[in-house]
Amino acid sequence: MTPGAHAQAAVELLDEIIAAARDGGAAADTLIARYFKTRRYAGSKDRRAIRELVYRAIRRAGDLPASGRAALIGLARGDTQLAAAFDGAPHAPAPIGPEELGSEAGVLPGWLAERIDPAEHAALLERAPLDIRVNSRRTDRESVAAMLAGALPTPFAPQGLRLPEGTAIEATEGWTEGLFEIQDEGSQLIALAAHARPGMTVLDICAGAGGKTLALADAMAGNGRLIASDTDRARLSRLVPRAARADARFIETRLLDPGREFTALADLEGGCDAVLVDAPCSGTGTWRRNPEARWRLTPDRLDRLAATQARLLDIAARLVRPGGALVYAVCSLLDDEGAAQAAAFLTRTPSFRPEKDLFTAGCYRGPGKLLSPARDGTDGFFVARFLRTC
Repeated sequence: MTPGAHAQAAVELLDEIIAAARDGGAAADTLIARYFKTRRYAGSKDRRAIRELVYRAIRRAGDLPASGRAALIGLARGDTQLAAAFDGAPHAPAPIGPEELGSEAGVLPGWLAERIDPAEHAALLERAPLDIRVNSRRTDRESVAAMLAGALPTPFAPQGLRLPEGTAIEATEGWTEGLFEIQDEGSQLIALAAHARPGMTVLDICAGAGGKTLALADAMAGNGRLIASDTDRARLSRLVPRAARADARFIETRLLDPGREFTALADLEGGCDAVLVDAPCSGTGTWRRNPEARWRLTPDRLDRLAATQARLLDIAARLVRPGGALVYAVCSLLDDEGAAQAAAFLTRTPSFRPEKDLFTAGCYRGPGKLLSPARDGTDGFFVARFLRTC
């Protein structure tokens, strides 16, 4: 395929991704996979080049572009080779007209740009690193590092390794044997903030597919009671085979009814040593991995997410025993979901106090810590740990 054909394919894909973002359709990676499934003529190098163009264009467009062509032209402003591909040849986009150049767009939606530290804007254009967490019940970090070319210890998480971009991690023997899990260093630190230990009763109330649950299981050494719950049946079902591969079969799973979560958890009231609330959020801290998600976030959706976070915190507070801990986390760079949410919880729940015994990474933001792509090299997370005093 020619550079012009790559550009035209990227335009077509961007049109689909923009429509899906506007209408709540499939994610970009799903749409890209579908596109290439019906275009067998595109070789692996062509697919890689087109995919790279698509994601570079998404990262460069803060507000939802009018079209795929507009999104790619935005990228071409700073890329003379890409601009030259708009030559009107067969299977290539038409030449760029002067009226299409416009002004340089920001990398974040306009309504959010001032809410996120400008130092993070450039970092959100970068690709996220590939991190793994070593399963300490099976092996140690040094042994796994020796198995994987280019593996380096993560600076903050004691069981983490950072791998070179493009490492086919799921094709390795160590992956098959359950020696490690793919997990961003920030996520590893959140699990560590729970201070889970053998013999405890621990609840992961928004477990999803169970990445942090598995980290908690490792810390508990398979000894104690660990419950993973979520309202998403499909995501929660993915935990079972992952737990089996990691030899963490003691994990219990509970499917929750949205809006009635406490009903399925009432037997745990006042009985948990630690509850982790990794709440649904805007995902602004993970936009390096899912850049089109910035096009799906609206002020109304952010308000709904904040209301859900507050409700889940209130439910979790009822489940913690006196002397136990509640860990609140969101993969967000926004104070609305982080520091402000945590401060509001403490105001209405005087039986909890903040504890700042977390980790060395990040900087304090209100009652918790903010992990930052620009400063810490992790995904963006806010995390706070609260102790129940009575």
